[in-house]
Amino acid sequence: MSRNKYSNKKVTVDGHKFDSKREARYYQHLKLLERAGEIQGFILQPRYILQESFKKYGKTHRKIEYVADFEVYLNDGSTEVIDVKGMITKDFAIKRKLFDKKYSMPLKLMTYDQRFGGWIELEELNKLKKPNNNYKKLAR
Repeated sequence: MSRNKYSNKKVTVDGHKFDSKREARYYQHLKLLERAGEIQGFILQPRYILQESFKKYGKTHRKIEYVADFEVYLNDGSTEVIDVKGMITKDFAIKRKLFDKKYSMPLKLMTYDQRFGGWIELEELNKLKKPNNNYKKLAR
């Protein structure tokens, strides 16, 4: 297992390489949801063009691309894009804004916190952790 810049251990499950144990765990969660009929299916590492390549003053600028962790197909026919994160980086915050401007489907950031029942949206967890929300009391 190798580590990346955020000290996540890369892992392989079912022949798929994941950047973290948490991401691999979410993959297993999606497989269970699919088998239970709670989702239609999902794909790994879908790519989205955020900005096309272009030329300006004779210089070619490469496209800006965002690679999500999962694209999930829900039973109602809608699609969600999922990224499994422990925190939001500056780079991701910019890419998310570009994604939200260009694409109509929701981009959800998921994390795992056993104190709140397991998988939870990162923004929701951060709201619960704020001092005025009695985080320790809620986590019990």
